[in-house]
Amino acid sequence: MMDFRAHDIKQIDTHLLDLLSEMSIKLKPEKPIHVISGYRSPETNAMLRKRGKGAAKNSYHIQGKAVDIRLPGYRTSVLRRTAHNLKGGGVGYYPHQRFVHIDVGPIRYWKGT
Repeated sequence: MMDFRAHDIKQIDTHLLDLLSEMSIKLKPEKPIHVISGYRSPETNAMLRKRGKGAAKNSYHIQGKAVDIRLPGYRTSVLRRTAHNLKGGGVGYYPHQRFVHIDVGPIRYWKGT
């Protein structure tokens, strides 16, 4: 889950990996989970904010505690519901961009554009 723009890596929070594993156990996918965005360097996050891409100033991505995902064969609404039911942290639902954000911060939910 390295920052492909900055070619930078950071240790990913093991609770996030556990949450992804729990989602996989619940969904039993036939294909791998697609990571849209994992770790982001502070520079990448600032660039995304400047371009109006919706990145939070103190994003959990910077801390290695968030991931944006898709899962082939599954609607994003199913991913959102599964993450919501696990109550592992924040869940952002981006149906138009076809991904779900999950993080291991405080439990909260939102819908993006």
